[in-house]
Amino acid sequence: MGELLRDLVPQVLGVLVRRGADFAAAEDAVQEALVEALRRWPSWIPDAGRDAGPDGMSDGGPDAWPAGTSDARPHDPKGWLVTVAWRKLVDAGRSDAARRAREVRVADEPHPGPAAQHDDTLLLLFLCCHPSLTPASAVPLTLRAVGGLTTRQIARAYLVPEATMAQRISRAKRTVAAQGLGPPGDLRDVLRVLYLVFNEGYTGEVDLAGEAIRLTRVLARVSDEPEVAGLLALMLLHDARRGARWSADGAIVPLADQDRSLWDTALIAEGVTVLQGALARDRVGEYQAQAAIAALHCDAATAEETDWPQVLEWYDELLGITGSPVVALNRTVAVGQVDGPLAGLAALEAVPGDVPRRAAVAAWLHERAGDRPTAAALYVEAAASAHDVAERDHLVLQAARLRQAEDT
Repeated sequence: MGELLRDLVPQVLGVLVRRGADFAAAEDAVQEALVEALRRWPSWIPDAGRDAGPDGMSDGGPDAWPAGTSDARPHDPKGWLVTVAWRKLVDAGRSDAARRAREVRVADEPHPGPAAQHDDTLLLLFLCCHPSLTPASAVPLTLRAVGGLTTRQIARAYLVPEATMAQRISRAKRTVAAQGLGPPGDLRDVLRVLYLVFNEGYTGEVDLAGEAIRLTRVLARVSDEPEVAGLLALMLLHDARRGARWSADGAIVPLADQDRSLWDTALIAEGVTVLQGALARDRVGEYQAQAAIAALHCDAATAEETDWPQVLEWYDELLGITGSPVVALNRTVAVGQVDGPLAGLAALEAVPGDVPRRAAVAAWLHERAGDRPTAAALYVEAAASAHDVAERDHLVLQAARLRQAEDT
């Protein structure tokens, strides 16, 4: 699907939902409108006809749709898709008494004509990230409805059968439909879901990190909240280091050991610019604070040149905002860099023992303090609870390295 349609589909879906259409029915209507667009403008969409019926036709009669030509797209693509999708909804509802009543109500509406330029993507994001949905449901629904990914692509990204993912998305749609529009959602829910998508990284044929950045850019265009810009900056700054995070054989490369010439300087520059604009509004939130920490790392030409005192100040700010034990754990690394490993270990005592990767941080601090046997044992402990194979292998290698050094 072309970039134009990736931008238009969520906007068209948002218009239908805002007019009162059922979420699932609206998505079906939009898909049917796309099929009609494929039939009428085969040059509009790459690989046209691939998703049409055996004869390349949709199931709608040509006299039911706005006029068009076979060699040029409509002057107002969004308005055309809204009109066709809405008529599909009306047609589908004619056999249902309740739908018939709604059809009578909208019969007096003027012809939609050119679509309003109001971007309904924000509305759609709020619906997909509704607080009644779990992250496991909100993330794929967002990718499907707003991101325009197919169910098959999402299933492959999450390594689950397509049927399983289809059921998950269907349940999410039913939940959203039952909740209705209601009051506007919480922007924090939307940002949390987008960050979850980003943290999935790159899996198979779907670049979820890239998709999260694209969706956050869309959100940033329709929202002036500094935390939206903060999240976008955070994603850009982290993604800029993607090319240096893994060795040729797939092993993790820690930040201190990364080849910084592989970092994407254009993304770093953009991320810093976006962050500066957000911080200028003087309403610092957690994503802006995280982005500021990432920017300080990106600003250092070498690991040794990292401005750790400023990093620690931003961790203090972030901990005050979130109170998160994960933030407290990461802060101990900065304490260890600024005040020494023993101070870091003292700060670590306040971090609960069940916080993920606590043992790995403790191992690093003990190694810097010169206690190699304890560090090696902690690396082994951390490896046993690692989240993935690459992380586990990295921690096992650290333990082996220390034990080998002890034997020599």
